[in-house]
Amino acid sequence: MSDRLFMLVLISVLLLIIDWYILKALLSLKIKIIEKRRTTFTRLYWGYSIILILGVFAGIYFNIKLTARAIILVAFFMSFVTKIFFLPFLFIDDIRRGILLITRKLRDQKTVTEKAAEPEKISRSEFIVKSGLIVAAVPFGALTWGIISGAYDYQITRRKLYLKNLPKAFHGLKLAQISDIHSGSFYNKKAVLGGVEMLLGEKPDLVFFTGDLVNNLASEMKDYQDIFSKVKAPLGVFSVLGNHDYGDYYFGKEPSNAKAQNLEAVKKTHTAMGWNLLLDEHRRLKIDNEEIGILGCQNWGAGRFIQKGDLVKTLKGTEDLPVKLLMSHDPSHWRAQILNHPDIDVTFSGHTHGMQFGVKTKEFQWSPVEYIYKDWAGLYTEKDQQLYVNVGYGFLGYPGRVGILPEITIFELQRS
Repeated sequence: MSDRLFMLVLISVLLLIIDWYILKALLSLKIKIIEKRRTTFTRLYWGYSIILILGVFAGIYFNIKLTARAIILVAFFMSFVTKIFFLPFLFIDDIRRGILLITRKLRDQKTVTEKAAEPEKISRSEFIVKSGLIVAAVPFGALTWGIISGAYDYQITRRKLYLKNLPKAFHGLKLAQISDIHSGSFYNKKAVLGGVEMLLGEKPDLVFFTGDLVNNLASEMKDYQDIFSKVKAPLGVFSVLGNHDYGDYYFGKEPSNAKAQNLEAVKKTHTAMGWNLLLDEHRRLKIDNEEIGILGCQNWGAGRFIQKGDLVKTLKGTEDLPVKLLMSHDPSHWRAQILNHPDIDVTFSGHTHGMQFGVKTKEFQWSPVEYIYKDWAGLYTEKDQQLYVNVGYGFLGYPGRVGILPEITIFELQRS
């Protein structure tokens, strides 16, 4: 048994023990629906827990669809968080019961008759356990509210990017970035259009889209192509592909005609919308006889993610450009390869979504995704190189956002 499998089995056993502990507490409550349907409730409880655990194993060891895997993981996460919030109340109640039991055993003044009359068991406190259920419902409610309110609550983030070699003609240029549209997840065209109108209201000179136009299929853009075709800018809209755009999660990793046709259709969608899709290549942006480079690398992710990009090819012919702005979907590319090329001034990425859950303010940010990605949201700097990770315009799997809201980033280029 591999170390990873051993850990998964160990965690699963631990979770099943927690489930048994919680179920025992729930069955002790005087709730009519549980008392009347005790067996049915028990079967449903265990069935749900076991299906989720098996789903996690399937998501790791089998090539199930990404959307199904995401739904399972979100359901698992929501259930896990709810149980973690409930557990302290059960511990408190059991500690209370334990103290009472010990106290009763130590009392010598009672008569044999009185002792015989005492109940053998100390019942659970309805108040404590039900209070725990109420508190446990808070994170579950928050995640539900994230579906209702957070999915399309677009936020504009403003940043100044200081570049020491920026030509004077580009000082003050307004650059907008959006990422991770995931059109196959949308269910509200009016709300999506509202976000695009917010972007256009900023009147950017230039727009970057940093990948994942679709979840899997080019056809997912059918109802949204007209909306995103409105995204225009005087100096152009430039885009790259993300890991989802290649179709690997739907068609599999092996080459096939259907997969190739789908990818070609995704590329044609960029063109049809008037976006300049960059596939390991660059464009020279010229203002008043001064130039900077706009570079676009295909998806390259550290670990198990797709590695299609060729950074050397992307950089070819850019040696004379004073500033290079690179689009690369996966931020793990930055530390793995891009930092080895000090002539790349700024990298623009997406991909993480900020896990669509966490806390993000001007002074503080946290999300569980930070335990997977060192660079997951906002601006990062190493020496003279910068990385900006946009947390995404759309959503995937969990159809909402809590704390980490959909983002439109507006940059102002500055000579440092």
